[in-house]
Amino acid sequence: MTGSDQGVVSSIHIPEDRILNRPNRTVVHPDMAREGLLLLLDKPSGWTSFDVVNKVRWVLRKRFGLRKFKVGHAGTLDPMATGLLLICTGPFTKKLQDLQGMDKVYSGTVTLGGITASYDADSPVEQVQPLDGIDMTAIHKAMEPLIGDILQVPPVYSALKVDGQRAYAMARKGQSVELAARPVRIDSFHVSSLEGDQLPFVVHCGKGTYIRSLAHDLGQALGCGGYLSELRREGIGTFSVQDALTVSEFEAWANPNPEEKPTAGLENDHATD
Repeated sequence: MTGSDQGVVSSIHIPEDRILNRPNRTVVHPDMAREGLLLLLDKPSGWTSFDVVNKVRWVLRKRFGLRKFKVGHAGTLDPMATGLLLICTGPFTKKLQDLQGMDKVYSGTVTLGGITASYDADSPVEQVQPLDGIDMTAIHKAMEPLIGDILQVPPVYSALKVDGQRAYAMARKGQSVELAARPVRIDSFHVSSLEGDQLPFVVHCGKGTYIRSLAHDLGQALGCGGYLSELRREGIGTFSVQDALTVSEFEAWANPNPEEKPTAGLENDHATD
C-alpha cells in the first residue's frame, strides 16, 4: 500500500461489519444494506460493471424488499476483464470517489504481433506482423519509458467524453476521435517470459491508467504491435480479489434458504438510482 493509499483509507472509515466479502458473510439486516455496505465482488468475463451493479440492486431488493436505494461501483472494468469490483450501497456511494482513487494491481496478457482498434481482443486483429528479433531484452528495453509518471493516450473506444459525446460512440460511427494524453503513474510493470506471442504481465498503477493503452504502447515501442488479450484486477488499495465473492456466492449469501420466499411487494417496483 502506498502512502497515498494510506491517506485514502483513513478518510473512508468503513466499519468491518459493513464489508461483505469472502471472510465476512454475516447475514445483515435490511437496514444495513440501506444504510450502507461495501461489497467485494469478482466480476465475470462478459459482464459489464453495470451488469454487476444491476444484479446487486436486484438481489438486495428481492431478498430484503428494499425499494429505492443507491448502488454504485468504484471503477469500471471492461466486459472482457475479470476481477475485483468494489460496490457500495446507500450512503456509502459517497465513498466511491475515494475508493476510485486507490492504487490498482492488474495481471493479464499482451498478445504481440498485431493491433486492434479497441486495443484489446474485443476488436478484429489488424496489421499482423512476425515477432522477428523480439526477445526479453528488447521487451524490457521497450518497457522502460512506460514505467513511472508518464503521459498516456486513452483508447478511442473509451467512455471519455469529447464535445459532450462518448468517445466510443463516436468511434463506432466512424467519426474521427482525438484524445489528449493524460498523466498516469505506473509503479511497476513486470513480465517474466514470452510464450510464443503471449506476454503475461503484472502491473501496479495509480488511478486513471488504461491497461489497454499500456499494452498498445508496448507493442508500438517494439515495432510489432500488441493488444490486451486478458485482464484481471487483482487488487484495489488494501482490498484483494482473493477476498471477493463470485456473483453466485453473493446470490447464495442473499438467499441462504432457497425455499424461502423473498420479501413480497416488489412486483411494481421500477425505481432506479
